[in-house]
Formats: sequence, C-alpha cells, structure tokens
Amino acid sequence: MTNDPFLCRCVLCHDYGDRDEADRADLTIIENVQQHGWHVAMVPEDEIGPGFAYTIGLSHTHGGPELAMFGLDVHDMHRMLNRLGAKSAAGSVPADGQRHSDVVDGHQVALRQVDLRWYRIYFGRAVGFYRRPPFPVLQVAWPAVDDRFHWEEQAEERHRESQPQLWLPPAEHPVGVWTSEL
Repeated sequence: MTNDPFLCRCVLCHDYGDRDEADRADLTIIENVQQHGWHVAMVPEDEIGPGFAYTIGLSHTHGGPELAMFGLDVHDMHRMLNRLGAKSAAGSVPADGQRHSDVVDGHQVALRQVDLRWYRIYFGRAVGFYRRPPFPVLQVAWPAVDDRFHWEEQAEERHRESQPQLWLPPAEHPVGVWTSEL
C-alpha cells in the first residue's frame, strides 16, 4: 500500500456511466453503504475452501480501511466485522498492527495490512465498488483457543490453515487452500 491519503473513486463518488447496468448484488451494496455506511460481503464455505467475509464502504464513508475475516462461520464474521465497522464509524480508525479484544469472545484479534496483489482474488465486489485498487484492506486474524495466531510457529496445523496470510505477497504465501486460485 501507499502512504498517500485515500482518494475515493467509488461508484457513489463518481458517475462512471454504468449505474443502470448494476446487478442486484451491486445495488444491494450501494444501498447498504448509503443507509448503514458499509456492506459486509459474505462468501460461504464450499468445496473449494473455507468461508470469508469483508466490508465494502468503510473507506468511502469513514475514511478507514476495509476489513476482511476468514475461516469462521460467515454469519459470525459478519457480526464481528460490524463490531469493528462500528468502531471505525465512531472515529476509532483500525490500523495495521492493532489488536482488539472485544471482537471474538474473550480473545484478541490482530489487524494486518493486506498485500494489494490479493485484492482481485478475494475482494472482487469491493474492487467493483471502488472501481480499482488501491483501497486499504486489513485482515482481521483470530487466534486459536490457546491464543496463538495462525502465523505463529507453535500454532497447530489446523489453525495455521484456517486463515490466509494476506499480508504476504502471493509468491511467499504457504501453499494451501488459500493459494489455489493463483
């Protein structure tokens, strides 16, 4: 990411001449951003891999980064992302390296800056809304019951594979379910 301030180029800030061609999902995103300040896109678990969820609109509405979570039930992640989104709306801007203890029951989550090269793989609807990267995205990493994060060497293999490490460039990411789209 760049250190330059975020310049919103979303479909609400600029008329690209194609709003009439938006599909129902895009219209729902636009309506939620206008009404609530953001939308949470949920991608359920399937035969390809675990589910994930991410926000769209936090950067537009509040100037903060978008947020993404992986590997839990999509409805749980939706609620957790909304908790963090509400913090952003209240002026507490999430940032790389922060930890928050009031998102996952009794455990801290860690926020990590997502490498731009993952955006088209995981955040297609957000790319469509903002029309192009860069827009800031933080991965919200959750710990195992022993409070170890999935990147820690002592973490159990199952937990290491439960979430991607999107702060790493794709070429440096451990091979697994999260890199199958590369």
